[in-house]
Amino acid sequence: MSSTTARGAGIASFVGTSIEWYDFYIYGTASALVFSRLFFPDVSPAAGVMASFATFWVGFLARPLGGVVFGHLGDRIGRKRTLVVTLLLMGGATTLVGVLPTYAQVGMLAPVLLATLRLVQGIAVGGEWGGAVLIAAEHAGPKRIFYAAFAQQGSPAGSILATGMFALVSTLPEDAFLSYGWRIPFLCSAVLLVVGLVIRLRVEESPEFTRMQERREVAKLPVAEVFRTAWPLVLLGIGASGVGIASAYFTNTFILSWATTDLGIAQSTMLDVLLIVAITQFVTQPLGAVLGQRYGAARFMLIAFTALIVCTPITFAMVGTGSPVLATLGLALSIVFGGMSYAALAGFLAEAFPARVRYTGISLAYQLCGALIGGTAPMIAQALLTSTGTIWSVVAQYLVIILLTMACVAALQRRSAAAAREPLEV
Repeated sequence: MSSTTARGAGIASFVGTSIEWYDFYIYGTASALVFSRLFFPDVSPAAGVMASFATFWVGFLARPLGGVVFGHLGDRIGRKRTLVVTLLLMGGATTLVGVLPTYAQVGMLAPVLLATLRLVQGIAVGGEWGGAVLIAAEHAGPKRIFYAAFAQQGSPAGSILATGMFALVSTLPEDAFLSYGWRIPFLCSAVLLVVGLVIRLRVEESPEFTRMQERREVAKLPVAEVFRTAWPLVLLGIGASGVGIASAYFTNTFILSWATTDLGIAQSTMLDVLLIVAITQFVTQPLGAVLGQRYGAARFMLIAFTALIVCTPITFAMVGTGSPVLATLGLALSIVFGGMSYAALAGFLAEAFPARVRYTGISLAYQLCGALIGGTAPMIAQALLTSTGTIWSVVAQYLVIILLTMACVAALQRRSAAAAREPLEV
C-alpha cells in the first residue's frame, strides 16, 4: 500500500470525523449554555442544567446501537459506504436541531424533539468512529497506530470548530443569542455536510475488506461472532477507552457549566479558554501517535495516564480559582497528556480485534464506553458537586476513571499479545 494512498485515506478520515465531532460537540456546548433556559425553563437553574445534560446523555445511550447497526454494515458491505450513511445521518439531525421550536413555542414537544434528534446524532456517531479509524488504519499496514490517529484528530478539530462558532455567536446581545444566535452553529452543519461528502466519496474502500470479499471471508453476522468469540476484548476495550471519551466531556460540558455558573467566569471568556485548550490539543496530540507507533501504544498510554493522575488535581484547582488565565493553563496541562493518549487509542483498539469483526468490535467497545462512562460523566459530576458542595468529589470521579482505564489498557495489551488473532495486513 503506497504512502500516498494511506495519507489520502487518513485525510478523508480526519475531515469526516472533524465534521461528525463538530456536530456532536455543539450539542454539548449548547447543553451547558442555552438548552436549560430554552427547553427546560420551568425548573430551577441547577435542575435545568441536569435535564439538559440528561438529553446530552441520550446521544451516548444511542451510540452502542449505532455501533451495532453500522458495525454490522461496515463488516458486511464495506467501510466506505457505511461512512457515507453515517455522515448524512449526523448532518441531517444536527441541521434540524437548528430549526427546533422552543418550550415557549410548543411546550413539552420541544424537549421531546430535542432528545429525539440527539438520539439520531448518537446513532450516527456510534457508527462513524469505528469506520473512520479502520478506513485509515487498514490502508496503512505496519504504520496503523500513526494513521489511525488521523481519525482521532477529528475530535480536537471538531472541538475547535464548535467552540469557535459558539464563541462567535456568544458576542451577540443575549436576546439575539437566545432567539437565533445559538441556532447558527447547528445550521452551518449543512454546509460542512456537503464538504464532507465530496471528500469521503473520493476515498477508496479498505484494501483489507476488499481482500476479505474476494476470499469470501466476510462474517455473515458480525455482532453474533463478536459476542461468541471476542466479548472479553469488548469488555476490556470499554474500560480502555474511558479517559479518551470522558475527558472531553469533563472539559467541554461540565467544566464549562461549572465555570460560568458557579465560578463567575463570563460565558464568552470561558469559550475563548476552551478554544485555546482545543487548539493546544490539536497541536500536541499527533505527538502521541508518533510515540505510540515508535514505543508501542499501550506502553505510551500508560505513561501518559500516570502523568494525568498527577495533573488532574492541579487542573481543577487552577480552574477553581476563577482566573481565566489559570483555567487555561490548568486545562491545557491535562489536555496534553489526555490528548496524546487518545491519539494512540484508535490503533491500539484496532489491533485487538480480528479483521472479520473489527468494525463491530471496536465500535461496540468505544460506544459502550461512551454510554456508560463518557456520557454520564457531566451528569454525575454535576450531581456530585451539587450534593457535596466541593469540586474534589468530581476530582475523585475523574481519578477513578483514569485508574480503570489504565487497568484495562494493561489487561487488553496482555490478552492481545497472547491471543492468536488475525493481524492487519498490508
